[in-house]
Amino acid sequence: MTRFRILPAILLWLMGLTAAATAAETFRDCSDCPLMVKVPAGTFTMGSTAAETTREEVPAIVADNERPAHAVTIAKEFALGQFAVTRGEFAAFVKDSGYQPAGGCYAYTTNSQALVYDEKRSWQNPGFDQTDRHPVVCVTYDDAQRYVQWLSRKTGKSYRLPTEAEWEYAARAGTTTVRYWGDDRDQACGFANAVDLTTAEALKRNKDDKNQVFQCRDGYVYTAPVGSFRPNEFGLYDMLGNVWQWTEDCFQDSYRGAPTNGSAVTGGGCKFNVLRGGSWIGGPWFLRAAVRGRSTYDGQASNFGFRLARVLGP
Repeated sequence: MTRFRILPAILLWLMGLTAAATAAETFRDCSDCPLMVKVPAGTFTMGSTAAETTREEVPAIVADNERPAHAVTIAKEFALGQFAVTRGEFAAFVKDSGYQPAGGCYAYTTNSQALVYDEKRSWQNPGFDQTDRHPVVCVTYDDAQRYVQWLSRKTGKSYRLPTEAEWEYAARAGTTTVRYWGDDRDQACGFANAVDLTTAEALKRNKDDKNQVFQCRDGYVYTAPVGSFRPNEFGLYDMLGNVWQWTEDCFQDSYRGAPTNGSAVTGGGCKFNVLRGGSWIGGPWFLRAAVRGRSTYDGQASNFGFRLARVLGP
């Protein structure tokens, strides 16, 4: 471990050798299964403070969804995908299971400066080039659940989507700052794929708007291959940026009455499911450990993906 600490930081980044990455205990249940990281048990504060949302200029309606901040205890270790599920991994599922995801997807257009529904778009054709190492996009909550069920049958292990609390606990990785690399926006391009100067110029956004554009360059306009940036202290990559990640929970508009044991909020009549992490099209206030997104279970967008969780032990 010492030899990694004494190397220059830029060399660590280029080599992908950080203390978090090398210390992470990883495993894979089959040759085309996602690589998983063991996440330790622990307690953390879930949600945001008024000081954070004021400083980050978060819209009030979004800030209200992140409160009240509350203590949550994850009593048992669990496993989380080191990366978001890739296009190649999802393709293996489709081929083996015969499942056919529905077509149509909200894709970004420079003319509208927004995500617009296009029936021709899909996980195979999201509107930009991808390889098998890119995170799969244009997948619904139901698509993610079908993948989970298939992988559980294939391996005999208990895979699932992470709960919202597990996701935030893992994203923070022991930190209490706005982002797992700290409060400084200027470091974003070393850790996450988001709206930076590269994206702003390519998609004709106002690159001088510091609340909407990170003032650095990450080198990617759309999705980046998973693991292109530095991991957090748990050895997890892209927990912020690249793609929004589906979680198990039904969206509630605040944390009033939220469970404190890390379990999912579920129940009949769920109108929206929770997404976490922001994406390649997200600006600074979107890329925070506390931020919460939502969509209907059949929502498809070229910045929606997912990451797996797995139960460990008996």
